[in-house]
Amino acid sequence: MQARNKIKIIKEKIKMQINEKSSDLIQFEGIVSVRALLIAAETGYSPRRIERIVVAEERAESLRKEFGWLRARSAALGFELCTAPRSAIDAAASGSTHGGIIAYCEPRDYPALDADFIKRTRKLGFYVMIEGIEDPYNFGYALRSVYSAGVDGIVLSPRNWLSAAGTVCRSSAGASELADIATASGEDAARIFRSAGFRIIGTDLNDSVSVYDANLHYPLLLIIGGEKRGISRTLKAVTDEIVRLDYGRDFPEALSAASAAAILSFEVLRQNRY
Repeated sequence: MQARNKIKIIKEKIKMQINEKSSDLIQFEGIVSVRALLIAAETGYSPRRIERIVVAEERAESLRKEFGWLRARSAALGFELCTAPRSAIDAAASGSTHGGIIAYCEPRDYPALDADFIKRTRKLGFYVMIEGIEDPYNFGYALRSVYSAGVDGIVLSPRNWLSAAGTVCRSSAGASELADIATASGEDAARIFRSAGFRIIGTDLNDSVSVYDANLHYPLLLIIGGEKRGISRTLKAVTDEIVRLDYGRDFPEALSAASAAAILSFEVLRQNRY
């Protein structure tokens, strides 16, 4: 009994050391998220500051090349790199698929959308606004889809995703840290992009055309809503066209927002291949 209690005390002490000064920091778990954080920090995509990365002792020993790479990044970017027993990381992590690595970072502030954001990020002339997706996993999956389809930037409705940033990063496979992101209301986004010469395309069933018959050539702002409510009525009113996804059979239910985002964004990519 005394031995078990001693082990428990040691684990709690290590857990406290891992989380020391981390109460106001965002926790990111897994090598995919950590790699995205490091790339974003090195390239300037994200102003998020990395404070500490903790690696399981077993992983640091078995993957020495990877740990050496982390040590080099630590020296270049100025964050603390330390090791801890795998059991301590298990206790600190929110899930069981962290792979023995956790990063603690400062919150990231997203800039307000303006004409300068478009000038700074524009390459293809393709932007996506995501509105009304409440679940952080679904939100992250949608970000992964539109980012891989080549969007220049992503516009989000003003809301606080800070508490779920780690979950969003993981479900987006790091895209949330690599993408250029700004915030704006739907009406402001439509006004700013229209002033820059963009067409505004929304998604809904009513008064719509099939996405496969629509003109989705750049420059384009595509607005994607959540699977339950879609995009707001006020936002529909400022679009140039509404598109829908046609099913292969009668089916009354909506696709997940992430699935819809993938189909829509890759149809935009297909139409602009040449």
